[in-house]
Amino acid sequence: MLVLAIDTATPAVTAGVVELEQQSTTVLAERVTQDARAHGELLTPHVLDAVSRSGITLRDLTAVVCGVGPGPFTGLRAGIVTAAALAHSLDIPAYPVCSLDAIAADSVAGPDSAGPFLVVTDARRKEVYWAAYDAAGRRTHGPDVAKPADLDSTVRRVEHAHPSPAGLVRVAAAAVLGGGKPGPLTPLYLRRPDAKVPGERKRVTTP
Repeated sequence: MLVLAIDTATPAVTAGVVELEQQSTTVLAERVTQDARAHGELLTPHVLDAVSRSGITLRDLTAVVCGVGPGPFTGLRAGIVTAAALAHSLDIPAYPVCSLDAIAADSVAGPDSAGPFLVVTDARRKEVYWAAYDAAGRRTHGPDVAKPADLDSTVRRVEHAHPSPAGLVRVAAAAVLGGGKPGPLTPLYLRRPDAKVPGERKRVTTP
C-alpha cells in the first residue's frame, strides 16, 4: 500500500510517500523544509515532489495520513485542508494522527527506547506541547500545553523537531491496513487563538 504522509503541526513542512506492508514501513521519498511561515506555500510542491521521486503518480496512492497537531492554527489548517482536498479528489481515505504520537513512534523504533518518556515540541510563548508515553509508545497522558518547568523532570524527554512520514504512517498503520473508516480531520489547537472578536463599540453621547 502506498500512503502519502503530511504534517504541518511544527515549523517543518513535511511530506513523504511510504510503502506500508503488514510488518514494515519503507519511505520511498520525503521532503522536509524548516520554515514556519511557508506551510501553505511549500506543502503542495513538497507533496508533488515526493510523489514524483517515488516513481508513482497521485492515482497510485491508497491513503493519506495527516498530522493534526497539536500545533498553531495557520500551520495545521494548511496541512488538514491539503489532506482533505487530496483525499476527496483521489477518492481515498485521509487518516488523522496526533503529531506527538508519530514522534513517539519514531522514538520507540530507535535505539534509545527504554522506559516511559515524554514527547515535547515547541508551542511558542515559552511553552511546549507534550504528551506522555509508555515504553511501547502508547500514549498515557495528553496531549497538552504547559511551561517546560512544569513537566515531570524525572521522565526522559524526546524533543524531536517534527514527526517523520514513517512515524505518521506507523501510527495509522492498523487502520489503513484494516480499511477502517477514518475519524474526522479535527485539528488539535489546545489553546485559544491570539485574535479576538472585537466587542461592541461604545456609544458616544453628545453632551
